[in-house]
Amino acid sequence: MPRAERAKQFAPFDALKGLREALKLKEYQHERIVKGELSEEKATELSKTLINLEKGDEVVLTYFEDGHNKKIVGALKLLVDENKVEIERKKILLDDILDIEVRKK
Repeated sequence: MPRAERAKQFAPFDALKGLREALKLKEYQHERIVKGELSEEKATELSKTLINLEKGDEVVLTYFEDGHNKKIVGALKLLVDENKVEIERKKILLDDILDIEVRKK
C-alpha cells in the first residue's frame, strides 16, 4: 500500500456529520446576552462622536446583534433617513451602537 493511502486511514473523521456545527451553534446561542441600556452620558458621547466624524475617518464600532456584542472596523456612513449607520456594507441601527472609537488618518 502506498504511503499516501496508509496515511488516509489515520486521518480524523466526523462520525456524526454536522455534530461540530451543531455544537458551535448551541455554544453561540448559549453565550447570548441581554442588550443593556446606555446611560444618558454615553448616548450623548456617541451622538457627539457621530456629529464630529469627518469623511475618511476610520472607526471601530461596537454594536449589539443577535444577543452578542460585536466589533467592526471601517469607514462609517450615517444614514439619517433610515436611523442607521453603514460600515463595510453592513447596516446597523443607531440604537444598537454601544461604542465608537475614531481612528484619525
